[in-house]
Amino acid sequence: MLEDTIAAISTPLGEGGIGIVRISGTEALKVSKKIFKAKSVNLKELKSHKMIYGHVYDDLAGEVVDEALFCYMKAPHSYTREDIVEINCHGGIVPLRKTLELVLKEGVRLAGPGEFSKRAFLNGRLDLAQAESIIDLIRSKTETGLKLAVSQLKGDLSKKIYEIQDKLLGILAQVEVNIDFPEEDLEEATSKDIICAGEVLVEQIKILIDGAEAGIIYRDGIRAAIIGKPNVGKSSLLNALLKEKRAIVTDVPGTTRDVIEEIINIRGIPLRIIDTAGLRETEDLVEKIGVERTREAAERADLVLTVLDASEELSRQDLDVLALAEEKKCLVVINKIDLKDRKIDKEVLKEHAGTRPVIWVSAEHGTGLSELENLIADLALCGKINTSDGFMVTNIRHKAALEKASFHLNEAIASIKKMVPVDIVAIDLRDAWEALGEITGASVSEDLIDRIFSDFCVGK
Repeated sequence: MLEDTIAAISTPLGEGGIGIVRISGTEALKVSKKIFKAKSVNLKELKSHKMIYGHVYDDLAGEVVDEALFCYMKAPHSYTREDIVEINCHGGIVPLRKTLELVLKEGVRLAGPGEFSKRAFLNGRLDLAQAESIIDLIRSKTETGLKLAVSQLKGDLSKKIYEIQDKLLGILAQVEVNIDFPEEDLEEATSKDIICAGEVLVEQIKILIDGAEAGIIYRDGIRAAIIGKPNVGKSSLLNALLKEKRAIVTDVPGTTRDVIEEIINIRGIPLRIIDTAGLRETEDLVEKIGVERTREAAERADLVLTVLDASEELSRQDLDVLALAEEKKCLVVINKIDLKDRKIDKEVLKEHAGTRPVIWVSAEHGTGLSELENLIADLALCGKINTSDGFMVTNIRHKAALEKASFHLNEAIASIKKMVPVDIVAIDLRDAWEALGEITGASVSEDLIDRIFSDFCVGK
């Protein structure tokens, strides 16, 4: 597969300043020379990593397709470690597609999703964890998510995994000596050393696992649904958190009839916040659909913001709203504290809110919003912000592999303590090593590799 040459448009389709057609493989330079005419440079004397000016030319039609810049990157000093040519066209759909068509007519294959990055992995430029960080970097929604992706791309996580694997191999070597010489039992002193070294590795893996929950949240974010009866200020709260007038706000009950979703940055967490229709009994067909969608949004949400009106006593509707979020991670928001006449009874509220955090805000004036954001972040992270050497595990797949490695390592330690035959111990140690290898790609199936890179965009 790596012997053929591939090409794709590597920039988003649409209007823009520039668009790039990327070609990678042994035929990249030969093919691109057929469609690109340099203005004042002989392409036969082309140097690597130099940008030259010229035109994309259609020989068959005898016409210029676009004015462009041409860059050749000679293997192995390229993204894929293959010869790469990037043709920088004007950023319009037609010139880019026409340029790509000319390349494909020369026998080049259209690249699949993530195939350039897949080649970078298969050719040893990146390990699997680093390759996965590329899509995280592209999709990062906050500066914190970006920093974590860059850390993984630099290889911070991989270095830690390789370090643990290396120490694990040392333990395995000690055990396998006794397999090679079965007439000698595992000495007590050696057993203690192996157990001690294994427990140290278990603790290092645990630190990575403990930090993963927060890391995954920083990467993927959480869904937060704002629910409440009509006119408690749900849409006003959404607008206040967004710092823009996204939702229509009126005094008329039932103004919001559908869910509105936006992403905001709360202390580095991408929060997908959902404004919903007010929960009440209604005969209006459209509003009924909106109410049903509110219930669905609350069910799917990771966090529910239950909004109550400080200027009104708790009603049956309010209690129903509180009951709806009873089984969810929930925050009770008392809105409209700027109004002088507060009728909500704190004791009754405490009785029905239970252990759920309560915060008092004014969406109209912004009072309490900073504290609300901090509380949302605290509830999302559950206080789990453990890091290891300044980086965090941000991928569910990586966390699962770490848990698998920890399980097998603990099994090996338990087996040694029970004086189980050393060949059984070695099996668990090898399984632990291979589980860690699933993170870096040292021990991973071809199907998994294909599945990971299929999530990438074409051109990357």
